[in-house]
Amino acid sequence: MQPDSQKSLSLPLVSVIIPAYNAEPFIEETLKSVLAQTYPAIEVLVVDDGSQDRTAEIVEKISKKDSRVQLLKQQNAGVAAARNLGIQKSRGEYIAPIDADDIWYPENIEKQVQSMLEGGEEVGVVYSWTVDLDEKGLLTGGFRSYRIEGDVYGTLICHNFIGNASASLIRRSCLEKVGVYDKTLKERNAQGCEDWDLYLRIAEIYQFRAVPEFLIGYRRMYNTMSTNYTTMANSQSLMLQAAKQRHPEIPDFLHRLSSSNFLLYLAHQSSHNGRDRTALFWLFQALKTECISPLLRSGFYRVLGKSLLNLLSQQSRKHQEALDAPVRVEDTPSSDKQLISREVLVEIRRKKIELMVTIGNIFHRSISLLVKRNRTNIDTIPQVKISAPPPTKAELS
Repeated sequence: MQPDSQKSLSLPLVSVIIPAYNAEPFIEETLKSVLAQTYPAIEVLVVDDGSQDRTAEIVEKISKKDSRVQLLKQQNAGVAAARNLGIQKSRGEYIAPIDADDIWYPENIEKQVQSMLEGGEEVGVVYSWTVDLDEKGLLTGGFRSYRIEGDVYGTLICHNFIGNASASLIRRSCLEKVGVYDKTLKERNAQGCEDWDLYLRIAEIYQFRAVPEFLIGYRRMYNTMSTNYTTMANSQSLMLQAAKQRHPEIPDFLHRLSSSNFLLYLAHQSSHNGRDRTALFWLFQALKTECISPLLRSGFYRVLGKSLLNLLSQQSRKHQEALDAPVRVEDTPSSDKQLISREVLVEIRRKKIELMVTIGNIFHRSISLLVKRNRTNIDTIPQVKISAPPPTKAELS
């Protein structure tokens, strides 16, 4: 389906960047969700990062039916290099990254662009809320629903409240000031936090806004970079080191809190994936990094108890199979065990969603009061050329 060309002419162009490595199982679904956006002025650049499957073939087939889709190819160089190549070849005023196994719901780009336009030039990133999907595309019940806005730098140091690389819309001029994704992390065996690192650099000089709706489907996958926990821990450590060099005035306790939070996240992920000994290792590392805050979180005791119980009972596989089953609507008169939808998720998780928003805002305000940093003067930052020439009206039509 092609966009309304006349309507597209009056709207800012959004460049959708999709890095893809051996993405054959999901790339078609991802592209369909992108091309089904209600916002018409988009170009879609898929960067095949040296895939050895049918990824390129699938994308080429779709591009013949929809001229908005372009396929770029490179030798395998990692997700950051792939995104950077897409950005370099793109022409949009806004950049919208999405991973090759995630999806957008139809109004995502439209609502993000609207929020960006309402916020003005001082806003660099707009992000939407996320629901978690399993390999079959079913909602697992997990979600992320923070509404942290404005000057978010201190809070973003503590945790990546955006949650994933597919949830954001980025103003191109920000990248021309702060640079693009750090591809050297792969060279240092530290992939995993490229998006968080970029968000931090943008947050130094730009504000963030949230679209408080679940418009992103984030696929939780096994045997991917997201489950290479040591690599992710290295990535977060290097990211914090770079942030500390840029802002040495930020208190050390904030960096320790960030590391501890992230290590707890790795423990939770390890536990969910049935790696109980690994979960206990990351719990110990979290305590070693910062010995107070982990003990104040109920998740610490849940992971600790579950991992110890599984190791003692040798029933880890059985427990994991139960955890991996799709979430179903329980105790609702009309559900009859139907698989959960986004709408039902919002209803049955409403109190938890509101609680996450409230706690996030309280934490953000507290950090904003406690942390004082030297603000970067945007006028002193040299411009970086990252893009191709802007599209002509004829090309947009």
